[in-house]
Amino acid sequence: MKAETTSTPSTSAFRQALNAWARSDGVMWIYLFKVLIAAGLTLWLAMRLQLPHPSSAVITVFIVMQPQSGQVFAKSVYRLLGTVAGLIAMLALVALFAQERVPFLVCMSVWIGLCTAGAMRYRDMRSYGCVLAGYTAALIGIPAVMSPEGAFMSAVMRVLAISLAIICSGIVSAALFPQTTGAAMRNALYNRFGTFAGYVADVLRGKLERHVVESGGVRYAAEAVGLENMRSATAFEDPHMRMRSGRLSRLNSEFMTMTTRLHALSRLLLRLRQRQADVVLSAFDMAQAAFLELLDSVRGQPLTPPDAAAVAERLSALSDHTRVRIREARASLLANAPSEEDRLDFETAAELLFRLVDDLHNYVQTHASLAAPHHVREQWKARFVAKANAMAATVAGVRTALMVLLLSLFWIMTAWPYGGMFASNAAAVAALASSSPMPHKTAQQMAIGAFFGVTVGFFMNFFVFTQLDGYWMLMFALAPVFMLGSFVALRPGYMGYGLGSMVFFCFTSIPDNPPVYDPSNFINNGIAVLLSMATTAAISSILLPPNSAWLWRRLERDLRRQVVRVTSDPLPGLSSRFESATRDLLNQAYGLANGRPQVQKALLGWTFTVQEVGQAIIELRQEQERLPAEPRFAEASPWRQSIRAMGRALARLFLKPSQTNLQRALTAVDQAIACVEAQREPYSQHFDESPLRRIQSFLHFIRTSLLDPHAPLAQYAAPSEPATGIAHAS
Repeated sequence: MKAETTSTPSTSAFRQALNAWARSDGVMWIYLFKVLIAAGLTLWLAMRLQLPHPSSAVITVFIVMQPQSGQVFAKSVYRLLGTVAGLIAMLALVALFAQERVPFLVCMSVWIGLCTAGAMRYRDMRSYGCVLAGYTAALIGIPAVMSPEGAFMSAVMRVLAISLAIICSGIVSAALFPQTTGAAMRNALYNRFGTFAGYVADVLRGKLERHVVESGGVRYAAEAVGLENMRSATAFEDPHMRMRSGRLSRLNSEFMTMTTRLHALSRLLLRLRQRQADVVLSAFDMAQAAFLELLDSVRGQPLTPPDAAAVAERLSALSDHTRVRIREARASLLANAPSEEDRLDFETAAELLFRLVDDLHNYVQTHASLAAPHHVREQWKARFVAKANAMAATVAGVRTALMVLLLSLFWIMTAWPYGGMFASNAAAVAALASSSPMPHKTAQQMAIGAFFGVTVGFFMNFFVFTQLDGYWMLMFALAPVFMLGSFVALRPGYMGYGLGSMVFFCFTSIPDNPPVYDPSNFINNGIAVLLSMATTAAISSILLPPNSAWLWRRLERDLRRQVVRVTSDPLPGLSSRFESATRDLLNQAYGLANGRPQVQKALLGWTFTVQEVGQAIIELRQEQERLPAEPRFAEASPWRQSIRAMGRALARLFLKPSQTNLQRALTAVDQAIACVEAQREPYSQHFDESPLRRIQSFLHFIRTSLLDPHAPLAQYAAPSEPATGIAHAS
């Protein structure tokens, strides 16, 4: 009996450890074996079908295989579409310039440059399709310069090889221990709410340092971009998620709005704490007490659709309760005869709090609606808007086009027998690297990986493969290399090493049909590959690399221009476009500035200022759209004209920040506040029933944002300008 008692905890502990391993490293090892099975199946079928270059099919496996099946299906579809587009373009060029190498290579360079620019321009799977259209053209087109009569059959064989790899990868990914993108997305959504609820509670209580709040903003921005990519991928694998695609997009949009609202409120509370506005903070604590209790009750808990329905009911009741508590807190504040500045600060904070509760209510309602196959909340037209810099995309395209053209001319002028391999491989690597956040770094990693891949390939080709007999012995020899390369590619920050080693090991080492063992040819091809990789990495690092200051300044300018857009763009769907564009720009710029904390800090500062001011302008425009048709609310009324003048001043400020433009913007905001004050309803009317008081609170918030001593605009403030704002006449 004692032995059984002691063995039971041991068995339980072993099972817990096994389950923990299965959820962490076990998932990785399952994926590695799936890659090995997919590569082995593809290689066997390619050889059985007598494809001339089985290596093309195996390389495709390593490129399209992902831990989640939805990502595999999405990459496979866009790889096939991109390949077909590239082949059609190349066959057209071969038909036009079969006898003229120079015009052919010039047109091909232009095509590859356009595809590279497209890969940089788009921030979704279309980027991958552009990559494939570009480098397929290089791999097929450059060899066709020497033998145009074989271009068509080469194109057909490549489509067959890629199709075979796509089919094998998809079957293995979906059939063997499937890890679906839909399940990963559901898990992310379930866990996000509880974590975010705790974060909101800590932010409102002032428990978090400023840098922690800012890092949270970066994390949630990256999460929003990642969830949008997952939503796009789930459409390829899960019909249930496809039916809910509109609600998932809406959920992400509502979450972004909620994080912007929270950040605006947190920055306002931080400014109040810094100027020790204890009377305002005490009144605000009264208003938010019940909301904090609700957040604490769901802190850290997963949110399933049934749970979301229950939380939605609680938030619905809390909304009415919060309105009452805000009125009580306002009465308590007014009893202390606060200054005009304190009153406006409280009105603004209370309005942001009430809207935050409403945003959270909308979010959980949408989450609860996921339980139903069809729902009215599915009707959501706004979509995530990826925002890339046109100049950066143009520079990437021109850089790649010039590189391909120069290397092609070098090949022609030197008559190097392996110059075709040199030029085509450089074009392919440039296209592949262009879709990564740091193309020059990816090219450098792939160059180092290619060196190891070619070195191991030489040893395998002439010391191992010659001793083997049959497919199974070949796979037994290839398996360790495949597993090691795939393992390295999974490591964060090492993807380029693994991908480069696997692609060029397969390219130089997997036997053709029929196999040819020629050491001199292998060495010359290997030299061409390594030289092309080194050239691509060098050009990408020297010629306007993406992590240089010019791109940061461009992205920062694009970020500031979002304020200009919210003042003039059509109002329907504007909030969703604004939220997604600012987060995508932040995600890009923050990644490019990796290792440069001062640049990242400046980008964060501009992002948060843009989000604060931009969202306040959107709220102002929405509030004006809802105004009743009364003479005092007419378009030509002085207070509405002053708001339009303020919008123009803010646009000038964010287009070209300067001390003069900042002072003009502050003057315009003060003028708008004074004009609204002259038309404002009496204090006896409740705040939620007074549109002019709400408009005044947003104007005041814009002013405090412009005067924030920690914001980037503080460097343009006049030395005598107080950092905490001025009082306005009542």
